[in-house]
Amino acid sequence: MSFTSRRTALAVFAAAALGVGGGVAASAVPTASAAPSTPEAAAFQASPGEVWKRTELYFGTTKPGGGELTDAEFAAFTDKVVTPRFPDGFTELTGRGQWRGSDGVISRERSKVIVVVYPFSDRDANREIEEIRTDYKKTFAQESVLRTDSVEKVSF
Repeated sequence: MSFTSRRTALAVFAAAALGVGGGVAASAVPTASAAPSTPEAAAFQASPGEVWKRTELYFGTTKPGGGELTDAEFAAFTDKVVTPRFPDGFTELTGRGQWRGSDGVISRERSKVIVVVYPFSDRDANREIEEIRTDYKKTFAQESVLRTDSVEKVSF
């Protein structure tokens, strides 16, 4: 594993273990030459690390015909679809969620969340993330996979 690969894997682990989140809008990230305009911007600028992107993908597990996706089925999906695109690492979380489908019905279901932290220089990440979303919707007949993006400061 290369140094960069280890750094990426460590960033993913640290983000999940420490609950890093909340995000900072890309336009709010202070530049090295800009004077911080708020205490939050000053703290962000003063903290150690590099600015990276963080993407969270939220996967519903209720099957359209009834039943729920099993942990084994989701693990097989991540092995086949997610790991090849982000071999340096990602974090999988399990939760419960609710959303209103296009039919107006509110669904409550178990969900899976994949968190990926990656450098801005990763030019393939956006395409790979969209491929994951598309594959999941197609494979498990899902209406959508929620994607959130933020900017985080990470250090190793």
